[in-house]
Formats: sequence, C-alpha cells, structure tokens
Amino acid sequence: MTFPVRIGTRRSKLALTQSGMMQRAIGRALGVADADLARDVPLVEIVTTGDRVQDRRLLEIGGKAMFTKEIEEALLAGRIDVAVHSMKDVPAEQPPGLAVAAIPEREDARDAFVSTDYADFAALPHGARLGTASLRRQAQALALRPDLKIEMLRGNVDTRLRRLAEGEFEAILLAAAGLNRLGLSEVIRECLSPDVFLPAPGQGALALQTRIEDIDAPWVSALNHAPTALAVAAERGAMTALEGSCRTAVGAHAVINGDRLTLTTEMLSPDGAARWRRIGTMDGTDLEQATILGQRLGAEVHADAGDQRIEI
Repeated sequence: MTFPVRIGTRRSKLALTQSGMMQRAIGRALGVADADLARDVPLVEIVTTGDRVQDRRLLEIGGKAMFTKEIEEALLAGRIDVAVHSMKDVPAEQPPGLAVAAIPEREDARDAFVSTDYADFAALPHGARLGTASLRRQAQALALRPDLKIEMLRGNVDTRLRRLAEGEFEAILLAAAGLNRLGLSEVIRECLSPDVFLPAPGQGALALQTRIEDIDAPWVSALNHAPTALAVAAERGAMTALEGSCRTAVGAHAVINGDRLTLTTEMLSPDGAARWRRIGTMDGTDLEQATILGQRLGAEVHADAGDQRIEI
C-alpha cells in the first residue's frame, strides 16, 4: 500500500467527526499507529458550495450535489484518495470514474425532535414554529400537523441548536445519527418513528467514495458493512425511481431481519396533504436484487403520485 491515503472531507464539525472515525478505521485496516494517522491517513478539508451558501434551500442552489461536487473534483484530480460523505447527500448517479467503494455500519436512521420547551412532537402547541430545511421533513410534519409553521433552517448542527436556544423556533428536526456522532444525544427529546417520519434514503449511513481503480484497495472490504450496504442499495433504488432530490419529499427505509429485507418507500405532496407509500420484501443478500426491489416500489409510488416536485 502506498501512503499517504488522503481523505477528503467537508469542514463542518460533523463532517470532521465522521471523517475522523473513518480515518481511524482505515488506519486500523492498514496497520497504521494512531500516532502516525496525520501523516499516513491525513484529512484534507474542502469547503463545498453547500457549506458556503447557507441562506437558501439546497434546491435553489443545485441540490444535494452541492455538498459533494468539490470533493469529487478533488478525487478525480488525484488531490485526495477517498471521500467521506453522508450517504443521504450522495446523488443517485456517480460521476464517471468514481464509485462508492464501501458503506460502513449505519448509525440510527431516525429523525430527532429537538426542543427546549416541549417533550415530544405531539406536545407542540398550535401554530408552533418548526425549523427544518428538508422538504421531506416539512411534508411529513404537515401531514400530522397542518397547523405548524415550517421555517427554513440551514447551517451546521451548532448553528441550528443555537438558533433554537435563542427562541427562533419552538422545535427543530435533525438526523439522530449526526447528534449521536457528535456526542449530543442528550439534546434529543424524541426519536421520531419511521412509521410516520420515514427517513431519507441512506440516512444514518456514510459513503466512502474512491476512484474506480481503487475500489479494491486493501482497506475497502474491512470497512464495508454488508447488511448496511444491502439496505442502502434498496433505498437508493427507490430514490432513483422517485427522482429523489431536494425538490421532492421522498422517504425510503429498509430493515433486515434474518435473511429478509423489508423496504418502505413513499412520496408526499410538499404540503403533506397527500401521501403515497409502498412496502415490499425480498430474501437473500443480493445487492442487485435489492436495488431492483427499490426501483420497482419507487416506480409504483411515482406512478400513483405523479410529479410532486416543488418549483423554484
């Protein structure tokens, strides 16, 4: 193995925390001592468009790819050797020459309800201000509580928690996985049931992206978690069929029990007034079959729902 193995990462605290986890894991897989990680498996910080532009929804500036584009460019140019992304930020189509080489074991996939004054989502008063930048979370919240006032909330986790503490919102919605990885589990008032807040495809999972020629690098198989990879394949199959993006309210979540995978996928109208859902199962561990299941269920939902994209 040729060192260094350079890891590209966003500069946010959460991204650096996640990339630091992967830095240590890659180091262990390659036999690198902790004292030598900075030399042999260094983190390369990259500021993305999604990080720079914080005052608009992602759908207004180009979608989820705004969190990956600059990092992928560095990977293709050879300035880094592996990129660490939150899987839910990774577009369905990989750029030519790149691939998702490994998917580590998933964290909690659920959404987290965070509030300084209210114990859970049901306790929110009429007309409460709920902060989120996710069209999916907006639609799911309004499906349950059309009285809520949804207000745009972007920025890193610290910024979002500060704005909540300053009284701009009665509550905010975040990914439980990010809060857990940051050691902030104590701020979670309620982990929302996937039955009503179906997570985004790939939520809670990380993607390790490499150049095509590096997908068999010695550390790849050590970091890939087969059950997570199988679940994510099904979810991303659904996302592809649903044209899942920041302009559509789409959820998909797969659960594995024994040899059986159960996938739930849905699309909602942006105002939450209409909801279309499908559930399907498969046996076995074939990634291609999981993707096909997701594509089939997603296509069925899409056929029922039609075009639910929000216009910009």
